[in-house]
Amino acid sequence: MAASFFSDFGLMWYLEELKKEEFRKFKEHLKQLTSHLELKPIPWAEVKKASREELANLLIKHYEEQQAWNVTLRIFQKMDRKDLCVKVTRERTGYTKTYQDHAKKKFSHLWSSKSVTDIHRYFHQEVKQEECDHLDRLFASKETGKQPRTVVIQGAQGIGKTTLLMKLMWAWSDSRIYRDRFLYAFYFCCREMRELPVVSLADLICREWPDPAAPVTEIMSQPERLLFIIDSFEQLEADVNQPDSDLCGDWKERRPVQVVLSSLLRKKMLPEASLLVAVKPTCPKELRDRVAISEIYEPRGFDESDRLVYFCCFFQDPKRAMEAFSLVRESQQLFALCQIPLLCWLLCTALKQEMQKGKDLAVTCQSTTSVYASFIFNLFTPEDATGPTEQSQCQLKGLCALAAEGMWTDTFEFGDEDLRRHGIADADIPALLGTKVLLKFGERASSYTFIHMCIQEFCAAMFYLLKSHLDHPHPAVRSVEELLVNNFKKARRPHWIFLGCFLIGLLNKKEQEKLNGFFGFQLSQEIKQQFEQCLKSLGEQGDLQGQVDALAIFYCLFEMQEPAFVRQAVNLLQEGSFHIVDNSDLVVSAYCLKYCSSLRKLSFSIQNVFKKEDTHSSVSDYSLICWHHICSVFTTNGYLREVQVQDSTLSEPAFVTWCNQLRHPSCRLQKLGINNVSFSGKSSHLFEVLFHQPDLKYLSLTLTKLSRDDVKSLCDALNSPAGNIEELALVSCELSPVDCEVFAFVLTKNKKLKYLNVSCNHIDEGVRHLCEALCHPDTVLTYLMLAYCHLSEQCWEYFSEMLLRNSSLRHVDLGANILKDEGLKTLCKALKHPDCRLDSLCLVKCFITAAGCEDLALVLISNQNLKNLEIGCNEIGDVGVKLLCAALKHPDCHVEVLGLEDCALTGACCKDLASVLTSSKTLQQLNLTLNALDHGGVVVLCQALRHPECALRVLGLKKADFGEETQALLMAEEERNPKLTIVDHLDTTTWAEI
Repeated sequence: MAASFFSDFGLMWYLEELKKEEFRKFKEHLKQLTSHLELKPIPWAEVKKASREELANLLIKHYEEQQAWNVTLRIFQKMDRKDLCVKVTRERTGYTKTYQDHAKKKFSHLWSSKSVTDIHRYFHQEVKQEECDHLDRLFASKETGKQPRTVVIQGAQGIGKTTLLMKLMWAWSDSRIYRDRFLYAFYFCCREMRELPVVSLADLICREWPDPAAPVTEIMSQPERLLFIIDSFEQLEADVNQPDSDLCGDWKERRPVQVVLSSLLRKKMLPEASLLVAVKPTCPKELRDRVAISEIYEPRGFDESDRLVYFCCFFQDPKRAMEAFSLVRESQQLFALCQIPLLCWLLCTALKQEMQKGKDLAVTCQSTTSVYASFIFNLFTPEDATGPTEQSQCQLKGLCALAAEGMWTDTFEFGDEDLRRHGIADADIPALLGTKVLLKFGERASSYTFIHMCIQEFCAAMFYLLKSHLDHPHPAVRSVEELLVNNFKKARRPHWIFLGCFLIGLLNKKEQEKLNGFFGFQLSQEIKQQFEQCLKSLGEQGDLQGQVDALAIFYCLFEMQEPAFVRQAVNLLQEGSFHIVDNSDLVVSAYCLKYCSSLRKLSFSIQNVFKKEDTHSSVSDYSLICWHHICSVFTTNGYLREVQVQDSTLSEPAFVTWCNQLRHPSCRLQKLGINNVSFSGKSSHLFEVLFHQPDLKYLSLTLTKLSRDDVKSLCDALNSPAGNIEELALVSCELSPVDCEVFAFVLTKNKKLKYLNVSCNHIDEGVRHLCEALCHPDTVLTYLMLAYCHLSEQCWEYFSEMLLRNSSLRHVDLGANILKDEGLKTLCKALKHPDCRLDSLCLVKCFITAAGCEDLALVLISNQNLKNLEIGCNEIGDVGVKLLCAALKHPDCHVEVLGLEDCALTGACCKDLASVLTSSKTLQQLNLTLNALDHGGVVVLCQALRHPECALRVLGLKKADFGEETQALLMAEEERNPKLTIVDHLDTTTWAEI
């Protein structure tokens, strides 16, 4: 056996196969055997307390590896563990070593031969120790060393997923990682495998073995020591949602390769094995739904030092390298591009081409579009020529048409016939492959793909400047207007990343000159007007914020780099909603918003840009300048009335900048949301806004943590005569009972605050202070939301007294508190009283039963003010509903809205509900969703809905929960009665907004 046996295969693994009692006996045998063989004994005290891993290390430390093996094998024989002896003997035959040698040669060659960019020349091919450590951690189980794990590597095209997997295979084959974990690691590339006929897992393993006689039975004998690496899983187009019955559990059975790999992923086949799956960012959702993923890892690509090394190696001349790198470093967009190794190569290639032609690199680096345009046009222009040939012009036009078809049909692999359809002859293909814009794809001889998705997007954008979509042979290719609208939607096609940016970026004057110079004729100028018309149309939409990603528009305008047009374009937008997740987003947003003056409503978040510990640097200073431009919209947009900042982290300088703009006299906000925002600095600076903004009526601090001092500062501001806040939302702000004392004082002094939502805070006993304040004759509060506030039994007495003495409250939400029937009885004493003015009450998820409905029924008859009652998510059942229905039919009951969702109702209660529908003159909304009503019950309800005295206008019933016959009945009822709407979901409670 090789001297490296223990480091290669892990003695610890064999010791872990022993049960607790067996492991104790192993130690006893070791003590006796070392004495018998006259070996230097290991101190018994160390052996006795050693774990399996520690004992393995002790054996290797005190004996030669061969000697340690002999001792271990003899003990296994004495313990009659023949299975372990057989496994070890198999390994000693050298199968694993043979496969490792083969894999090492294969992946060493693949890493360099598969690269089209020669990146491998500039970096050490060996796997660094820190990389080995990280790869090892991917399969470091939290429990035992043999626990199977499924790790997903996801990332953008070109970020380095395949490179990482090849490095992993190489490091494993060199015994640098997983030496105590995996005997075999098999790499499956889905791009190459998807054309295979039906295969078994055994067949796939044989494809990876160095000779046809793979010892598959030997390999499969220890599935817990196997690692399967699946690269480019999305290329397989496998359905991981297929039923278990369609999967395969036998590794010898031949099935479509999609089924075999899905069976591995779903653990139907070899559940003990571990898997490593590489996918694009658009794929993991379906994996998460059906695959037990242990960890998701995202490769980082090139860091800043990697980028600098690459530039220096690529340009060779240090002066030129630093000139190019410095210009790229100044552009957030281009520098971010270089994180992806393939695009770093593309950028360097474009800049080197421009240098060789004596061009000004500063002009080329002005935008991402400019870099891509230079790259493409130089590749299609022969060396030493002043312009392209007619043939290269035709080839590029054909590629542009091909790219456009691919973007609209979600096609990224093309055959010979696809190329011919767009005028690209077989004779053109070698030249196109020579440019590296087009690559051969997989093992198929006649399959091609663009080198990167960005290149396909760029060529697709150029198509629209060369021809009309009406001239394209494929009907799926749509107009410029449709392209732009699709590009600006939040739910746009996952592969449309830069398409809109390139289209608008090509409208820049200098890019137009490049296009005109290459193709030799004046290109279409209509797109700029179409873009403007698109923005105007989007600006007039009512639900703009919900549908459109303003950042997508900003990126397009940033690419264009024409301030006059940007100013004109952004002022067509009245609403804006976007998420800033890095410095590139910040720069782009700032560039566009500084020209904006027509916004009425703004919603945004900012993450990963400012950190609380930020120190002054040129980068952070520039970020603050950009941030100032964004915040300046509060003062430069005279019609801006509503701003929401959410899910954001602000450093102290950023926080101060923001507060200064909010307090500015030109800021005329009426609604301000600060939701889930973490900031450094004194909160008093923020709450001073209330002193300076007389128009501000609504303030939400939902999910923003407030300290005791923060609460005091807020309440001081609320009590100021200058403040005019009428609605205050403090949902999930980590308020305490002590804070309620401070708010109680506000309630007695403030004559403007009408709405207070402190839901999802652990205030419990603090409610007593709020109730005492609400008993004060000067309080004006109308709406009080206390859902999920951990209120205890004694709170209901405080509420009962408050409801009797308060004359201003109209709505109270006590949802998701442990009220129970006993607490409800206490409340109902007050609710029945003629002095109770409440007209809306939410008791959703309050642990009420049918017994509690007796008290509620009396309230419905006694309290003629009560119009809205929400008691969903309580198990009142049919018995409880029967009691309520008797009251709802009473002429003194004036309820208009009743929520009974998820109340354990059956079809048996529909007769009682139907009698309410035919007799109540006031009931207009009834929510019955999430109840097990049957077809017969729905028939009874529909008959009641046809009654001439039925006043109901909205019925909550999810049609999809019923069979076809019932669905047809409900749709027919809606069609018959135009005043009736049947909806799947009813948000009639303020609690539902939390």
